[in-house]
This record gives sequence, structure tokens and C-alpha cells, in this order.
Amino acid sequence: MGIYQIGQRICRMYLSSKYKVEVIGAENLPADGGVLLCCNHISNLDPPLLGAYISRPIRYMAKQELFEKPILKSLLPKLGAFPVRRGMSDKQALRKGMDFLKQGEMLGLFPEGTRSKDGKLGKGLAGAGFFALRTNAAVVPCAIVGPYKKGQPLKLIYGKPMDFEQIRLEKRSADDATAIIMDEIGQLIELHSTEVKSTT
Repeated sequence: MGIYQIGQRICRMYLSSKYKVEVIGAENLPADGGVLLCCNHISNLDPPLLGAYISRPIRYMAKQELFEKPILKSLLPKLGAFPVRRGMSDKQALRKGMDFLKQGEMLGLFPEGTRSKDGKLGKGLAGAGFFALRTNAAVVPCAIVGPYKKGQPLKLIYGKPMDFEQIRLEKRSADDATAIIMDEIGQLIELHSTEVKSTT
């Protein structure tokens, strides 16, 4: 068992012990091939939650500053993370992300670029649309419906893969593609937030 699988098991045990985690739509994740997994961002626990309950490993972009810490510098790459410089267009990170997708790996993105302070879905950055348009990876929207409160329900929803073929043919911009992804994430949040309210 590799470090990633060990970390995944530890995260799953920890999350399941604190929250009533419900995973919805895991069958929507392709078993192989490149997958761009796009999710809303409400907590630092989102990355481990996203990958803890599925078998396929996920690659993540993580801020450059984390790789400057002695322990994390060697640990993060083993957990599937690679550095990105925030606040600027990091062409090297974009190329690396594209390479992972073309090699048939799964890349996890939080298009908002930062955690939401009020839990509401913010505007997505162009990076998600860039990957969706420049690769043939399956684009899977994902939503986390919380909040992260001990003993409370925490939903992790994987939506159905989105078809971007027509959007590529229309030569739409990366911003347009991201907006389409964010709209799908928003619909997942709205649907499952309503379900939570109706049962309380």
C-alpha cells in the first residue's frame, strides 16, 4: 500500500468519525481516462474529502508556499499534489495539469481559487475552462454541501460527466467554459441543499 492509499484511508476514517458523510453519484466517475473533477470550496478539508471515498487517486494543484515547508515539500508530491503560483498565470502548472489529464489521470480543481467565506458559490477562474477545452478529459462537476460540523450531515455529490464537444466546436472562451461548469456545480448544490432543508 502506497503513501497515497494510506493517507486516503486515514482521511476516510477521520472524516467518517466526525461527520455523517454521504457520498452521492460516485458511479458517475469514469473508471479510467483523464478526468477533470471541479468542485466548490468551503473548507481546508475539501481536498481530502473529495478523494477519500473513491478508488482513483486525484492530483491537486496546491499553492507554492506549501512546498516551501520542509516536511510538506517531500510529502505533498507523494500525495498527488503539485505547486501553482497563486495570483498569476502559472504556465508551468497549467502544462503539468494538462499532461496529467492527457496521461489518463484525475485532476481535482476548485475553480473559485480560494475558500468561500460565506459558503456561497463564487465566480470560477478561467483555469477550469482552459483544461476542459484543451484536453479530451471527462469533466465531472462536484459539490460539497455542509457545513463541516461534528455529527452533522456532510454531502459529497459527484455529478454526471459534462459534454464539452459542442463548446469546443463553437470555440468558446475559457471563461465561458468555466461559467458552464460553475452553473452545473451550483445546480448540484441547490438540489441537495433543498433536500437537506426538507428533511430537517
